[in-house]
Order: sequence, then C-alpha cells, then structure tokens
Amino acid sequence: MRSVRIWLFCLALCGCGWLATGWLNPVIAADDKEKAISKPAAVEGEIQFEGRGEGFQPEPAKDECPSTFGPIVTDTAIPIETGKFALQPTFGLSFATNNFSPSWRRISAGGDFKSFGMSWKFTYGLWNNLEVYAVIPYIHNWASNVSEPGPRGERAADFGGLGDINLTFKYRLVEETQAAPTVSAIFSPTFPSGRFRRLNPGRLGMDQLGSGSYTFTTGLNVSKYLSPFIVYGNFWYTMGTAYTSREDRSPLVHVLDENGVETGELAPGDPSATNVRNYPRDFITVNLAAEYPMTKKWIALVELTSTWEAGRLFGHKANLAPAALLSIVPGIEYMATDKFSLALGVQIDLAGKETTANITPLLSMVYAF
Repeated sequence: MRSVRIWLFCLALCGCGWLATGWLNPVIAADDKEKAISKPAAVEGEIQFEGRGEGFQPEPAKDECPSTFGPIVTDTAIPIETGKFALQPTFGLSFATNNFSPSWRRISAGGDFKSFGMSWKFTYGLWNNLEVYAVIPYIHNWASNVSEPGPRGERAADFGGLGDINLTFKYRLVEETQAAPTVSAIFSPTFPSGRFRRLNPGRLGMDQLGSGSYTFTTGLNVSKYLSPFIVYGNFWYTMGTAYTSREDRSPLVHVLDENGVETGELAPGDPSATNVRNYPRDFITVNLAAEYPMTKKWIALVELTSTWEAGRLFGHKANLAPAALLSIVPGIEYMATDKFSLALGVQIDLAGKETTANITPLLSMVYAF
C-alpha cells in the first residue's frame, strides 16, 4: 500500500511539472501538443535583437519585424535595452504659411515668419522594460515684413534660446505577440525653461520660446508589426499649471504737435509692465504612424499627428481660447549601420484653429552606443 502511495505521488508530481511547463511557456506547450515548432523558445530574460526596438522578441522567422528608425514625431513603444544609451538630434525649419482662425479658416499670417528648432534627445535603459529620456530644445525665431509693427515701428526681429525641457519615463506593460501589440505607459513632466516673461514688444513676439507652464503628460504608446507594415500610436493627456507672465504692453497715448497741443490722434506710448495670470487648457495628443520597409536599409514612413485642447480637469477655468492642430508627416528612413540611422520628412499642417499653419522640413538621426 505504501509503495502504491509513493508511485501515485511521483505520478502527480510529474503531471504538475508538465502542466506548469505548459502554463508558464505557451510556446513549449504548443510544441508538445502539435510538434510544430522548429526551434526552442527564448530563454526567460534573454534579449532578442531582431525587430523594431531593443528587446523585441520575434515570432517565427517568416514574421520577424524588420529593424527600422521608427517615426520622427510619434513616440515608439518598445523601451531601449537595459544599460544602453542612444543620442537623437532632430532639426526642423518651420515656414509659416497662414494662421488658422477660431472657425478653422486659413487667414493671413500677417508677415513672414520662420523658426528653427534643434532638439537633443538622450535615452537610457534604466532596467528591464523601463527607459528614461530627456529632450533639450534650442529655438530661434525670425519675423520680417510684419503687417502690425512694434511700438517704434519695428517690422523685423529675431530671437533664439533654450526651449522647455522634457523628461519622459516609458514602461512596457505588454510585450508584442502574434495577437497583442506592444503597449507602454508614459509619464512626462515638462519644465518651463524657455523664455516667457518680460517679453519685449519690439521683438514682435519672437522672444517667446516657452509655454511658461509646468505640464504633466500621461498616456499609452502602442506598436504592432502587421506584415509588411509596422504601425504606431500615441494617446496622451496633458495638464498644465497656471502661471503669471510679466508682459510689456504699449498703452495708447495722445499725439502732441510741435506746440505741445493734442492733435486728437492716439499712438503707442512707452511700454509698461503688466502682470497677467494665465490658465492654460489641458490637451489631448493623438499620433498615428506606419512604416513600410522597402528594403533592409530603406523604409517609407507616414505619420498623422494632432493635438486637441479641452477644458481643465482641475483648478481655475481656462482663460485662453481652445486651439487644435492636425498635421501629416511623409518621410523616408535609411538604416546606415547597426548603430546609426537617419530619417528625413516634411511636417505639413493640414487643419487647425487658433494657431499657425507651418511647413517644416525635418531631419532626425539616431546613434546607439
């Protein structure tokens, strides 16, 4: 009787081990059931270097995701490998074509405006499934032939400096499988390091380089390989703090003739400082992108990016008009080496309200260390 209990115990132990193997590793379970897998499953924790992004674990060889640069504007979902570092500079030169009215109509921009942006993105893999990156931008603005001159008749101006610095934490929640996409959560504070106070009206607004607000963004990044395409999506919600800006405004004063007598006309006087309390709106970001690998080195890219301002979830009611912007970014990518790649695109603003319409050629490069 005792020997029977021992045999039953051993049989139960073997059965539990076989079931646990199947539950913990579906690939091995499918292999035992169907005898259809031609290679062993990846060892737990092993990093696979094939596919888009660090840590991507591919499906069978015929469905492996090609290595690509990734979108230029839309954020990726797969974190960089633990302990690895990547540097990505992005350059853009925006040319204002129109302004968008509150009713989504295109109206005159009121002059010739352009802006050069150079952002440096530093990415580091903190640990498995978690990366952190910082974006430090430099901005330089130009204006000429302005229809509404400054207080002393200025019709041209330029100004450059540091923009608002962003810090982002990205954590992968779901790893890509044949059915499921990669899903990552992001948390991203942005700091008001760009100039937004003591603006000089003689610079025609070119010296405003930042928003003036601390903003906090949270949301999801997704990506999926749907052969032959790789698709991406960003779904974010951003809240901003209220802030006070000290603006130099030019009041209207009476014009005097050479005898000191008022002529009845008004003209801008000397600028005077005015404190203004601003309550910015929360906004939603929805970005979609798709890549098509034409060869191992050349990839076609298209992106649809958008921001939509809403009310404020917390605090004082917003006192700024709601804005929105919808843009398209066609581009081309080149995978030069295993560590260096670049992308070239053009961001074209299609529709919007209470904002400026621009055409912006973009050049972005990545070097992985």
